[in-house]
Amino acid sequence: QVQLVESGGGLVQPGDSLTLSCVASGFTSDYYAIGWFRQAPGKEREWVSCVSSSDGSTYYSRSVEGRFTTSKVNAKNRAYLQMNRLKPEDTGVYYCAAERITCPVFPYEYEYWGQGTQVTVSS
Repeated sequence: QVQLVESGGGLVQPGDSLTLSCVASGFTSDYYAIGWFRQAPGKEREWVSCVSSSDGSTYYSRSVEGRFTTSKVNAKNRAYLQMNRLKPEDTGVYYCAAERITCPVFPYEYEYWGQGTQVTVSS
């Protein structure tokens, strides 16, 4: 059974850091790119970042570039999203998703999804 499970969300203050984890099971993540999305209440799901399967290249949306870092440890079937200098507008449910090889930016292009983890940035 294919499964992605996110963890690490929580309530933090502006300027704080948080690291999300995504554990994959039921498939070999070596051959899959792992994307991160977020969804705020009343808004569409937004692409945040992605790490490719081919060479580990990373990609970020403009809103998080320079603050977030994504990585992937194939041996552990895990991916991470390190989030620094968090802002209230970073609040939302964060999802990891897997797509074979490439790093697309649209949700419908991803094959597997996790259930999401809530991140709330508030003072």
